[in-house]
Amino acid sequence: MNRKTERHRESSGKIWLNQRLPGHEGEKDTVSVGIMKRENAMLLKGRRFRFSSHSTRKMISSTFDNRTLFKFFLPAGIFMSVFLLFPLLKLLYDSFFDVGDNYEGRAFVGLKNYAKALASRQFQADSLHTAVYVVVAVSFETILGLLLAVVLTNKYRGFKAIRTFILSPLMIAPLVAGLVWKFMLSGQFGIVNVLLVKGGLLHSTDGILWLSDSRFALISCIIADVWLTTPFMMLMFLAGIQSIPDSLYESAEVEGASKWQIITKIIIPNIRGVLFSALVIRVIDAARTFDIIWAMTQGGPQGSSEVLSVHIYKMLQRYGDVGYASAMAVIFILVLVGITLATQFKQKRSS
Repeated sequence: MNRKTERHRESSGKIWLNQRLPGHEGEKDTVSVGIMKRENAMLLKGRRFRFSSHSTRKMISSTFDNRTLFKFFLPAGIFMSVFLLFPLLKLLYDSFFDVGDNYEGRAFVGLKNYAKALASRQFQADSLHTAVYVVVAVSFETILGLLLAVVLTNKYRGFKAIRTFILSPLMIAPLVAGLVWKFMLSGQFGIVNVLLVKGGLLHSTDGILWLSDSRFALISCIIADVWLTTPFMMLMFLAGIQSIPDSLYESAEVEGASKWQIITKIIIPNIRGVLFSALVIRVIDAARTFDIIWAMTQGGPQGSSEVLSVHIYKMLQRYGDVGYASAMAVIFILVLVGITLATQFKQKRSS
């Protein structure tokens, strides 16, 4: 409805508006000064806000021009080029050559190093060890981390102290953790075998040679890895669970859902993104593990706990075969990148 204001006059704390309204021509509407002042203030406030926002955008656009953005990006770009891009290109370049000891002389061999790696039984065996290590370790870490996150979600007396105690392995370096578990699993004075003897599961402390028996060497390294990185998985899941609305739990309780149904029907579906991210991070991290295995077994005995990262290190440092080690490293990197891209594509399709 269109209104045409003819005259404004303020008198005795009132504002009189002469307006021509359909059916009320000639009548005067009285509006209190308080209402008009409030409306005018809101209008002026909106204008000031729009003016301020426009000025801010203009200032930002004039300040952060392309040259400024380039200066901000330059340090990170130099760092990535020196410590990531150049080593990758050098690795790829060396994989096509047969490099002599101490880099003295090199002969171009093309894809010979790649063919040698793919046909090597040791490379195939180490690839199998790596796959077993990743699947077993990440599976246990995911299950234990999820259970601990569900338990620690409920607030009870002392839960903060328990949470801090469980997260303590994250403060330990992998190399130190490997050395700790090496002493704990020792067949001579290891506390694990001592406890098993006291529990009646072993007759003597050398009943199981965890690090010297090829049947248990890889399992021992997996145990140490699970102990070290389960808190990380728990922390990721705990952050996801705490973001779930309480209304979902209340609805489940009203419907009489069990604890298992709450976990499978509410918690897991709502933390699917967090679960996926944690799995991708852990799969890549477990596949390239080196510190724990090197500290505990160095890939022995008889290569039973040797994974690809350890095998590549030995070929490079002990035997000086730069080209062959570079070719294996390139294959390893391509596999990890392929796994990451495949999982991201699958998540995008499912979402």
